[in-house]
Amino acid sequence: MGRIQLKQVQKKFGDVEVIPPLDLEIEDGEFVVFVGPSGCGKSTLLRLIAGLEDTSSGIIEIDGADATALPPARRGLAMVFQSYALYPHMSVRKNIAFPMKMAKMPIEEQNRRIESAAKALNLTDYLDRRPGQLSGGQRQRVAIGRAIVREPAAFLFDEPLSNLDAALRVGMRMEISELHKKLETTMIYVTHDQVEAMTMADKIVVLQAGVIEQVGSPLELYRAPRNKFVASFIGSPKMNLIEGADAAKHDAQTIGIRPEHIDISRTEGTWKGTVGVAEHLGSDTFMHIHGIPGCDPMTVRAGGEVSVGHGDTVYLTPQTQHIHRFDEQGLRIA
Repeated sequence: MGRIQLKQVQKKFGDVEVIPPLDLEIEDGEFVVFVGPSGCGKSTLLRLIAGLEDTSSGIIEIDGADATALPPARRGLAMVFQSYALYPHMSVRKNIAFPMKMAKMPIEEQNRRIESAAKALNLTDYLDRRPGQLSGGQRQRVAIGRAIVREPAAFLFDEPLSNLDAALRVGMRMEISELHKKLETTMIYVTHDQVEAMTMADKIVVLQAGVIEQVGSPLELYRAPRNKFVASFIGSPKMNLIEGADAAKHDAQTIGIRPEHIDISRTEGTWKGTVGVAEHLGSDTFMHIHGIPGCDPMTVRAGGEVSVGHGDTVYLTPQTQHIHRFDEQGLRIA
């Protein structure tokens, strides 16, 4: 089991409130991602769940039992940090075994769990190596293996892929997602990278200044962002937000349109603009169009073979069914 409930949980450092009282439910077996900009409180919230920080008020329940006052070791959770925190003089086998050794677990059970974790993480051939003989991705898998053998109620990941290069991050995203499906254990994952959030999560929790702005599946947040902050944070590239006369035509203070929901033409359209920087990525081209009232520049996503260049005049037309409307407070208009 790994159901976690936060009831009016608050965190203050002195007189500074970093997490206003909030409620959150994480169901057993869910892969939940906390996402938001630096300083939004996502790591602090994870540390509150882990017991590494004390709550200022509120209740944290794990599988229906009040765990607010329990020390980390008694919460049944396993945490994987950004730094691998491996012992360099120990083999992979001994690093993975370390928490079980501290718990005085029988050797036979230790070996069973080590072999099982190594198989799940493709580490079987590396058990007798030391961390210095491994790549960054392999070392991160060892850190995850050390968490797996504890057989926790939930795994807590605090930006575990930040130290890896782009190619390794993509690979490790896939491996962690596959691991979740194998283990069917609750996972809470912290990242500032919304691409990681969109590709890995069952449920995303978007945070800003310690406040939960929206909770939902990746597609729910993509299709129906609750406010302008979520709209501009979820999606890559981010949503274009347009104010002024164009928004007023739609009875809104602000309208939003994603780069992939804009049609581009050389002859006619709703908006006339000039191509600035064009980023050619192979299958896609992202163009930054200048001169659009209320949104300068506007980002447009087109096919990789699009034949436009810097300084060209183009016409843009938003796909009406994909226009998002927001009121004066920045909240979504249904």
